[in-house]
Amino acid sequence: MIESFSETYEEARLKFVAAATQVGGALERVENAEHGPDGGTLSTDFVRFGPASAEKLLVMISGTHGVEGFYGSGVQVEWLARGGASSLPRDTAALLIHAINPYGFAWQRRVDENNVDLNRNWLDFSRPLPVNEGYAELADALCPADWSPETQRSTGADIGAWAARNGMAALQQAVTGGQWHYPHGIFYGGSEPVWARRALTDILKRQAQEAGRVLLLDFHTGLGAYGFAELIIHRRLDDPAFTRTQAWIGKGSTSYLGGNSVASEISGDGFSAIPSLLSHATVDAVTLECGIRAIDEVGTALRADAWLHRYGDPLSPQGLAIKSQIRAAFDDPSAEWRGMAAGQAIAAIRAAVGELS
Repeated sequence: MIESFSETYEEARLKFVAAATQVGGALERVENAEHGPDGGTLSTDFVRFGPASAEKLLVMISGTHGVEGFYGSGVQVEWLARGGASSLPRDTAALLIHAINPYGFAWQRRVDENNVDLNRNWLDFSRPLPVNEGYAELADALCPADWSPETQRSTGADIGAWAARNGMAALQQAVTGGQWHYPHGIFYGGSEPVWARRALTDILKRQAQEAGRVLLLDFHTGLGAYGFAELIIHRRLDDPAFTRTQAWIGKGSTSYLGGNSVASEISGDGFSAIPSLLSHATVDAVTLECGIRAIDEVGTALRADAWLHRYGDPLSPQGLAIKSQIRAAFDDPSAEWRGMAAGQAIAAIRAAVGELS
């Protein structure tokens, strides 16, 4: 299982391509105009198994949040290595989308080449954008122009004081719920549909046009208890579609829209938007969110990374130290964590295949 994971974006891409090719998948590649830190090309690669006319489709996505793609990629490669593609039910297809945000994957960032969080970008930009007043109050402290130890201490104190006044749940909501007015800040949702959103839209529209039943799985890290992959359904608790999805993914699943999830309620996430994109189909969408580090460590790493890509040099000694900090927040190379995380993901995939059968 551990061999399915990788240490760099390019290694992950090559492993995915090799695994898909070995089992006879029809591979396609969509190139991104940016380049990786080594100057290499970046792309989203995807492979489909099963008939083009399949009534049922299972979709697995990795790399929505760039650096979190080490988890999703490892799971996709592991599923292929275990022969998953050859054991699909009748009239069922599987679509594996690798590194939908290749820039973030290669540069070890959650965001894309424009500092946009893909899971805050699925809005109708012709309409007024949400206003996050809590983030506005915290913006200067979250992303200062200086990243000296003194500034980290002072801004950390400011953030702590805000949390003391408003509560930790309110802090997480203000910071992570999404914001659309601070382009250099964290959890920025952009001002228009980004490359990754457009690419995913095109792939899904082409690949799911014949399917009447679509199950979506997306693999994330950064929130929750160490090694535990929370199953998050993108429906409200009182939505009949939540009950339908929970029936196959498991009673322990949660909804970030219902207040019982490790994740805050967000605006502009893809899995809430994609069902309307595939309006001809019945769509269930589940995110697996696997924890590694404490939330304050994750937040500090994201703030450092935002400063680095605006004011610093990602390839400098300081930049490499910050990248190590980011990597540790979103990927754990230990056999223990990878075994736990991948095992739960494979179980979720099996549950989805079982539902489609």
